[in-house]
Amino acid sequence: MDEEKIFIEQLDENGYTRREIIKRAAGVGLGLTALGALGATPAFGAGLDKVKWISPRGTLNVMDDYNLVVPIKMGYFKSLGLDVTLIGGPITGTATTTFVAQHQADMGYPSPGILTFSIGSGIPVMSIWEQYPAQVFDFALPASSKITSPKQLAGKKIALGSDAWSSIVSPILAEVGVNPKTVKYVTLGPAWTQATALGQADAALVWEGLRGQLIGQSGGFGSGISLKYLIGSKFSKGPSNVYAVRKADLSDPHKKDVYTRFLKGVVMGFEFARTNPRAAAEITYNQYPGLQALISPQVALESMAELASGYSVEARKGKGWGYHDLATWQRYLDNVFKLGQTKQHFKTADVLTNDFVGPANSGANKAKAHSDAKAYKLDKYFAKTVVPKYPL
Repeated sequence: MDEEKIFIEQLDENGYTRREIIKRAAGVGLGLTALGALGATPAFGAGLDKVKWISPRGTLNVMDDYNLVVPIKMGYFKSLGLDVTLIGGPITGTATTTFVAQHQADMGYPSPGILTFSIGSGIPVMSIWEQYPAQVFDFALPASSKITSPKQLAGKKIALGSDAWSSIVSPILAEVGVNPKTVKYVTLGPAWTQATALGQADAALVWEGLRGQLIGQSGGFGSGISLKYLIGSKFSKGPSNVYAVRKADLSDPHKKDVYTRFLKGVVMGFEFARTNPRAAAEITYNQYPGLQALISPQVALESMAELASGYSVEARKGKGWGYHDLATWQRYLDNVFKLGQTKQHFKTADVLTNDFVGPANSGANKAKAHSDAKAYKLDKYFAKTVVPKYPL
């Protein structure tokens, strides 16, 4: 296996990553021994085009990004001439778009609410890839809650991890006939789900993948969080998170080529996981010790499969991985304008493009991904896991 070291970087308070600290330190004569005290890592991937991808969750200890971890670990990105860095990023507000606009990252992973709010606020980004072309967001409820329908959330207290997440929830509530002005949003930071389980809110915003992890924790492998769920895909037809880049980069032929190659690697990651879900789950799970402390291999596989089923919606329809459904998106843009979340009534061309979908899907070396997945030898833990019956 042509393995590549995966860089997992957090931005410091000044917005610098470890590799950037190294570059700055080199200018003042600091050696690697001194850098070791800073937790720095030697520069990697000289001669490769660099892509920094930033998460909106404040952590990388999730199964959600298996389609990025697999091509890094299997060497697919490197074979495409890329050095890919995953950045945990802050959980707050529009960080996943502002960091891209400020060149602290190249690609962010915003929800539709954050994407449209950002563009409406003058942050020049655009979606080039619909990562989850269905409703990924759910509501978690305390185990003792009497709520059985999202319509019953009117007048209730909804917990969020960040203030900006209200732009995610409000369109979902409006879609089911609940006036968002009737609910009270409470921002509780990283412990928002735990606080909800303890009754400090009537509901909490969660998403597929995270739901699987929380269920796994309630089973005794983690912190004992006890919640029940309203599954968003059962009552909402809205779009979900996308990969967004700087709008100016779409006029740069080299940048467009870099992103096309990146998305070819993403497709290879998807195809690898579709062929051998347990292998993709093992690769991702073993990358993150923090995740291993939270959930078991079986729960990790189930979490990944929840997400994979949503990621593959348009691919299973024959549209290809990453395809934005324009009718769904225009309906969403109409709704957020009516809600006042955007002052401008956007059209799809203002916020997204499908131009990368065809080249990424047709140009990806799917045969290699399939072959590698079939040949992958599972460890003793994942060999015992059972693949959930989700359409992948």
